[in-house]
Amino acid sequence: MKKTTRFRELVASPEILMLPVAHDALSALAIVEAGFSALCVAGYGSSGSALGLPDLGLMTATEMLTHYSHIIERVDVPVMVDIDTGFGDVNNVIRTVRQVERLGAAALFIEDQTFPKRCGHMAGKSVVAVEDFLPKLKAALWARQDPDFVIMARTDAAAVYGLEEAIRRACLYAAAGADMVFVEAVTSVADMRRVNAAVPVPSMANMIEGGRTPFLPAPELQELGYAAVAYPCASVFTVVKALRAWAGHLKAKGTSAGLAGPDTMIDFEEYFRFIGAADIREREKQFFPASSPDGNDA
Repeated sequence: MKKTTRFRELVASPEILMLPVAHDALSALAIVEAGFSALCVAGYGSSGSALGLPDLGLMTATEMLTHYSHIIERVDVPVMVDIDTGFGDVNNVIRTVRQVERLGAAALFIEDQTFPKRCGHMAGKSVVAVEDFLPKLKAALWARQDPDFVIMARTDAAAVYGLEEAIRRACLYAAAGADMVFVEAVTSVADMRRVNAAVPVPSMANMIEGGRTPFLPAPELQELGYAAVAYPCASVFTVVKALRAWAGHLKAKGTSAGLAGPDTMIDFEEYFRFIGAADIREREKQFFPASSPDGNDA
C-alpha cells in the first residue's frame, strides 16, 4: 500500500491518529521503534535540531526539505511534513508540494501566517488575509500528483482575531478542498469542541507541553472530535533535558561514569543495534566471498 493511502486510512479510522513529531532521523527511529503508525516533521524541532535556533522561519526551503528527506528515507511509516507558509508565492508553493511528494512524504500542511512565521504558541503572530492564503492552498491542491497525498490547511487566526474567525477560515479552507484542517492554539476544551463541531473535514490537535492549548490525552481528544493529534515539541524538550544532564555531569565529574545507566543512557552495543549497524553488517555479507566477510583476501 502507498504511504499516502495508508495515511488517509489512518486519518479516517475511528481511532485518533497520534503523530509524534521527529526533530531528526534519530528521533524518528525511536518513534517507529515505539510502535507509532505514522509521524510528523515540523519547523519547531527541525530548526532547533538543524540550526540550534527557534522556530522563526529561519530555515530555507532547501534546508528544510533536505532535513525532511533524511527522515522520510530512514523510516517505513507515513510522514507528514510542514511547509510553513509555502516559501513564497503560488509558484513556490507548487514547486514545494511537488518536491515534497518526490521525497516520499505522505502529507503536508501549509499555514496562513505572515512571513516570517512564528511557532503557533508564541506571541506576536500575524496572519495574512484569507484572499491571500486561498490562492496558495488552491495551488498546493492543484500541484499534487498523487490524489491520495493529504494536504492540510492550518490557521493561526484564533490568537490574532479570535476563535470565530479561525473557524470561519477553517471552513473556507475545507470548502476550497483541504483534506484536513488545523486550528492552532485553541485555548479551552469548549472551544476545541466548537472547532470540531463546525469544520466539515478531519481536524488535528496540537499538544505542546506548557503551550496555550489544554494538554489532554489522546482518548479525550478523540472524544472531542479530533481525527489526529501532533506532539511537536516533546522530542526536543526531552533531548535538551538529557543533554544538559550529561554535559553538566561530564563537566563537573570529568567522566560520564555515575551518570551512565539503563535509565539515562544506552551503551555502545545497544546503539549499534538501534541505529541499524548490525543489520547493515549482515547485509554486507552477501556481497563478499564467504571466506572473506570484510572484502579482504585471506
